[in-house]
Amino acid sequence: MLTGRSSLADLTWQDAELHASHSILAIPVGATEQHGPHLPLSTDTDIAVALAQSLSKQRSDTFVAPAIAYGSSGEHSAFAGTLSVGQDATELLLVELGRSASDSFSRTLFICAHGGNHEPVSRAEQRLRSEARSVRSFSPSWPGDAHAGRVETSLMLALHPERVHGDRAVAGATAPLKTFLPTLRDSGVRAVSENGVLGDPTGASADEGRSLICEALGQLIALVESWDADT
Repeated sequence: MLTGRSSLADLTWQDAELHASHSILAIPVGATEQHGPHLPLSTDTDIAVALAQSLSKQRSDTFVAPAIAYGSSGEHSAFAGTLSVGQDATELLLVELGRSASDSFSRTLFICAHGGNHEPVSRAEQRLRSEARSVRSFSPSWPGDAHAGRVETSLMLALHPERVHGDRAVAGATAPLKTFLPTLRDSGVRAVSENGVLGDPTGASADEGRSLICEALGQLIALVESWDADT
């Protein structure tokens, strides 16, 4: 394996040809969408990239593809800067990307850090597996608030503290998600939270973020090891 060269974008085609046939391609699947007044639009993408890179440090057979920075984010469309391509386009992109990746790599792993992408990612995985391609998907599951609250703020404080505007971090909709989920689905996030936060970032810390990343990485490694046993 190429020491220190886990990024697919850094490889030449000859490097890829030498290693890809016995390697996993980890594809970070994120979004460009609002994350309250205090977090960047790239939050979901940043988290997916961090998990993919962390996996590649643990597994010498894993390369990290350039991230997919657009997904299904229509529920956030009332907030400036959000860019959404919808579920159908996200699914089609992942299906075609998975087909292409399988021409070079033995396995393809979608690492998704945006909840709105869960359904298209799952459908893409199933379509690709039905074509006898070796594909899996992973989405981290953390307890806590739903969007731009303590969980994601802690994660970004661990990953990119310089991009967190702590002085703007205030609570949004703090009721249990199930109480306003129908309104959110019908009318979007702005209808239930004026600032786009679903939760409360109060108390977020880099230490908590690092712990959350380690927790998710453990889940991710377990999935890949189980996959190893099946191949």
